[in-house]
Amino acid sequence: MQLSHEQAFNQALIRLSVLLYQVDGKVTLSEQDYLESIINELNWQSPICREAFFTDAIYQTRQVLDAGEEQHYLRTLQSDLIYNADKALEVAMGITGIDGERSEEETELLSLLTHKVLAKALVNRAKPVSSQELN
Repeated sequence: MQLSHEQAFNQALIRLSVLLYQVDGKVTLSEQDYLESIINELNWQSPICREAFFTDAIYQTRQVLDAGEEQHYLRTLQSDLIYNADKALEVAMGITGIDGERSEEETELLSLLTHKVLAKALVNRAKPVSSQELN
């Protein structure tokens, strides 16, 4: 089954969020509550239920972190996250700041996210649209 761009984004957003809340080795109740509210707001269009996908994302993320591959993993989400770069950045900032502090690991991944993974999409959305681009 071919996923819509929105559904691919939804899944990448969940993976990003799980990565960001697990990277520092501490999972707080406020982070869990924030992620749950984000997941419940998504327009889910998959035959796999949200809960099953979320559980699998947790498992995959644990493997990534155990292998020390979090930066590579984040880069693999790029093509799906750029569908809505603003929302991806908003959620990333929210989940890393919800507990009142950002760990060094969270800060490093946020930097990679904003300066590499989402950089072009964030910059391009800020440029005014020319009349030639409208035609």
